[in-house]
Amino acid sequence: MPEEAPKHRPVRRLRSIIPAPLRHGVLIFIVLLVIEYLVIPEFVVAGKNLHILSQINIGWLITGVALEAASLLCYAALTKTLLPPGRVGLFTCFRIDLATTAVSHTIPAGSAGSAGLGYRLLTNEGVAGPEAGFAMATQGVGSAVVLNVLLWFSLVISIPIAGFHTIYVIVALVGMIALLATAALVYLLTRGEESAAHVVRAIGNKIPRVGGDRLEDLLHRIGGSLRDLLANRELRRKALVWAALNWLLDAASLWSFLLALGRFVDPVELFAAYGIANVLGVIPLTPGGLGVIDASAPALLVSFGVTKNVATLGVIGWRLVNFWLPIPVGAGAYVSLRVPRGSGLRVRRDAIKEMRWRNGSRGAMSRLANEPLSRDTPNENGATSKD
Repeated sequence: MPEEAPKHRPVRRLRSIIPAPLRHGVLIFIVLLVIEYLVIPEFVVAGKNLHILSQINIGWLITGVALEAASLLCYAALTKTLLPPGRVGLFTCFRIDLATTAVSHTIPAGSAGSAGLGYRLLTNEGVAGPEAGFAMATQGVGSAVVLNVLLWFSLVISIPIAGFHTIYVIVALVGMIALLATAALVYLLTRGEESAAHVVRAIGNKIPRVGGDRLEDLLHRIGGSLRDLLANRELRRKALVWAALNWLLDAASLWSFLLALGRFVDPVELFAAYGIANVLGVIPLTPGGLGVIDASAPALLVSFGVTKNVATLGVIGWRLVNFWLPIPVGAGAYVSLRVPRGSGLRVRRDAIKEMRWRNGSRGAMSRLANEPLSRDTPNENGATSKD
């Protein structure tokens, strides 16, 4: 007797419709366009002005690196603040954030892969799944909201000083949309939870190995955590302070690199350029806004009166510690979290391969969602074993 055909045909995802070679080809084409028209011209300009480096102030250069490290440490403090007290130490959060930053800087739209990696590393440290998911989601969304608020303040202050720029309107609209979307999400999770639960349950019932009950329970637990955060004034204040310091210290790092080249930039104008470049860098074309930030930040600084050669070299120096340096450092942080002390070079190399496989752009979140949450580390044969 032939089997009865299923009543509901599963919806085919976009990646199942478009062949993988075509998807990869389009992605490579976009990356090459960004490199050709945004990145290479900046390096050409920088190459013609390398004589400026002979006059660089080493003290301000070191200050810029130190400020970038402090910015990353504040982001780790934000992660720790959003987790239950006493679960994970600050140094562990610092290493987890470095590892997730490395992933987000190596794959396009890397926020999904980095969030999956952060979730897994936190649960490996004993944090419950919903608590880890809440921390990662709130960290990313809340940090973006804080950036938009700080940017709005800088734009309002900079208009009387430097005049009005057309791009202000675009950035203000993007920021407003982001804030409205965040407000709608908060309302949905705190006051419209029951309505959302029906939708989540229906979606969960159609996802293999997930189930509606599991997703609904996750929704309720995340909603409860969000209500606790909103009700706890002290906790909310700490989270906002750490998120603001993360952005302000990162911008101060850029300011120090420009000052190392002998150019003082008004802090308000600098943050306006910095904030706009980072908002534009959110567009998921390249990893970590590569090319977009590198091209837009110098152009915006030039519009505020900075010479093009200083703006280009300053941004390149800042991006070396802001974008490129966290990649190898984050890989080392991941190894330190996943590999026991005293392990050989082969085990560490296998851990890096595991990092790339688990957190690639293709299916990273789905793999992590279906894997056990126990700590497992690669042994000498490349397999994994529980501690």
